[in-house]
Formats: sequence, C-alpha cells, structure tokens
Amino acid sequence: MAPQAFRNNSHSAIYNKALEIFSLSRNIATYIGHDLAHLQRNGQEDPGIYFTGDIVQQSISLGPQILKAESGEFSEEKHKYAASVMRLSNLLYKNCERLERVNSNGKDFLPLLRKELKRFRKLQHTWRLTL
Repeated sequence: MAPQAFRNNSHSAIYNKALEIFSLSRNIATYIGHDLAHLQRNGQEDPGIYFTGDIVQQSISLGPQILKAESGEFSEEKHKYAASVMRLSNLLYKNCERLERVNSNGKDFLPLLRKELKRFRKLQHTWRLTL
C-alpha cells in the first residue's frame, strides 16, 4: 500500500513519524541498493541487498498498523496492532544494524534512520498508553 493512500487519515505524532521513517528508509534503500546491485566476484549477489527491501517493507507497514490500532473498536484489537507496530520497529532497527555492515557509502545514513527509530520508540511508548 502506498503511503499516499493513508496519508490524510490520521495526524497523530506517531503516524507522522512513521511516514518520515518510511520516506527515509526508502531513500536509504535506494541509495544502498545501487551499491549492492552488482554481482560479487563469485557471481552471487550481495546478501545485504535483501535487507534494503526489508527496511522498506517494514517501514511501509508501520502506518497501516498504527491506523488499525487507532481505529480499533476493542482494546484487545488495538493492543494486537500496537504489538505489531512494536515488532516491526524492532525488526527495522535490527535490519539497520545489519545494513551498517555492508560495503556501501549509503550506510553512513543508517545512524540517522536509527536515531529516528529511537524517537519513534519514545512516541510509541506514550502512544501505547493512550490506546
């Protein structure tokens, strides 16, 4: 799902931060992807290329999960989606750490993404209390 499809549905701080993280992830993945797209000397692709797709997929999934949690009718349903947001943000953080070990100039931007993820986690903590 493209972020434009759910952009105007919510203006919560955590949702807006999720959109920022998606945009940043996509740009970093594109930049790193160009460096990792070439085949290695042994004819195989760099395994780090998969982590670029993972950070984009995980970051684009944050927004819809936040919206589902915020619009859920029952507490159990809201907490299920909030837990999903937590899992996604944890996976995203771990994949950033993995990408920092690849051979690319784009990895210099990953600390910026991890910093934004730390801010997201702080927002997430207060957001979960309001659900």
